[in-house]
Amino acid sequence: MVKAIEEEEENYRSRVLKFRGMHESAGRHGTRMSFDGGSSLDPADDDSTTMFCKESDQPLERQKNGSVLKGTESRLSKDAAAAKDKQPSDMELMKERFAKLLLGEDMSGGGKGVSSALALSNAITNLAASVFGEQSRLEPMSAERKTRWRKEIDWLLCVTDYIVEFVPSQQKSKDGVNMEIMMTRQRTDLHMNIPALRKLDAMLIDCLDNFKDQNEFYYASKNADDSEKRNAKRKDDKWWLPTPQVPPEGLSEMSRKFLQYQKDCVNQVLKAAMAINAQVLSEMEIPENYIESLPKNGRASLGDSIYKSITEEFFDPDQFLSTMDLSSEHKILDLKNRIEASIVIWKRKMIQKDGKSAWGSAVSLEKRELFEERAETILLILKHRFPGTPQSALDISKIQYNRDVGQAILESYSRILESLAFTVLSRIEDVLYADYITQNPSHATCARNSTTESPHIPGTDIFSVHREENEEAPPVTLSDFMGWGLDQGDADSRDSTEYLDEVSKGADESYHHLHKVANIATNKKVSYLENLGGLRSPTARH
Repeated sequence: MVKAIEEEEENYRSRVLKFRGMHESAGRHGTRMSFDGGSSLDPADDDSTTMFCKESDQPLERQKNGSVLKGTESRLSKDAAAAKDKQPSDMELMKERFAKLLLGEDMSGGGKGVSSALALSNAITNLAASVFGEQSRLEPMSAERKTRWRKEIDWLLCVTDYIVEFVPSQQKSKDGVNMEIMMTRQRTDLHMNIPALRKLDAMLIDCLDNFKDQNEFYYASKNADDSEKRNAKRKDDKWWLPTPQVPPEGLSEMSRKFLQYQKDCVNQVLKAAMAINAQVLSEMEIPENYIESLPKNGRASLGDSIYKSITEEFFDPDQFLSTMDLSSEHKILDLKNRIEASIVIWKRKMIQKDGKSAWGSAVSLEKRELFEERAETILLILKHRFPGTPQSALDISKIQYNRDVGQAILESYSRILESLAFTVLSRIEDVLYADYITQNPSHATCARNSTTESPHIPGTDIFSVHREENEEAPPVTLSDFMGWGLDQGDADSRDSTEYLDEVSKGADESYHHLHKVANIATNKKVSYLENLGGLRSPTARH
């Protein structure tokens, strides 16, 4: 009996020693894994030994699993930190952008890329598309998007700092003699337009920021039921845009005035951007490829019916447009293409007077000049009335074959600002339309104007400025919306602000001049018909 007890105690001691040896081995293994993972587990720690002695059944497996988990978490944190460190810096991003520009978007390096001017134009267009996208709501831009836009557009615009021209200047020599020398300065068109476009850019972003704290209207989700979309359900070709919702009683007077003020501000930005873009495009040369694709006369370009309307003795542009089908963007664009082609044809015929050219015609120079002026009037009214239509074939051809880098930057920058301003203006009009329908439920079934992307609300012409009481108030300028007095800021800031005011006023004057011409033409036609009727009917004169 005693012997059996001694044998049992001996077996127990051997099992304990064996267990302790396994524990020490596991502890050393766990220490190695933890060190690799950055842990500070000490195998000589008595507390850890006691813990493992008290653990039942599987202390080694638990130690291994714990060490592996800690090591994995540590490695994951290291990988995340390494990935963060591998994110490209601003310098690397800038190198990548300008490498693509130098390669002309031909990554093979074979020299088959586009010109530098077109590459820069595409880069600005693509940057705006990726940052702004479809501005479907009236809400501020995120800080990340705003920072990226300002940073990368500065990179692309910095090219204009090195486009210079020579100007005469006076310099005094050491012996006191004044000498005239030639110095370089930024090209005049860039010096005036780049600061102006930057201000328009800042105004648009500030306008979006102003909607940060608004809480009177919201947007229904795309998956919402029709019952939830009670205000102004979309029926136009922009069906994917969210529908703005206003309270059942409509917007408050303060919110309505705020929206109208923002709309007037964006109107001014849109007019200035359109004017700058039109000016730059007019200065670009017409590519020979476009000229070769034109017919030989204006009648073939316009068609018999349009040509007859333009060449009548009495011409009214508004009446002419009222007879045209302008129900879709495609039809408006087709009319613009026809009219621009006829203008180019008539201008070339006026230059080539020898009559031996294939462009020669029996039409007199005076009549051809009159027809060209009428066509330009129609074209300008179309651009003002439908600012959101795509670019014409002539504009696309000019942009594609243009080789002037400065003009390419000005055209693309003004174009994307014009597009953003029109989009923001449409979003504001969506909210005003929802409020209008709420106040006038009987008009809820009116179809929306799919051509201009927003409905027609009384008094919403892009060249009309909202005035509450006094119609004779002084004209509103961009500096009024900027909140910048002309006595503030540096000289360049004042110059660009005055320049923008002149551009905006010029756009207004040209638009109102068109209507004045149209009214004069209508009055002359009425007077002529009255006189003709009086001559035919002698009794009518008594």
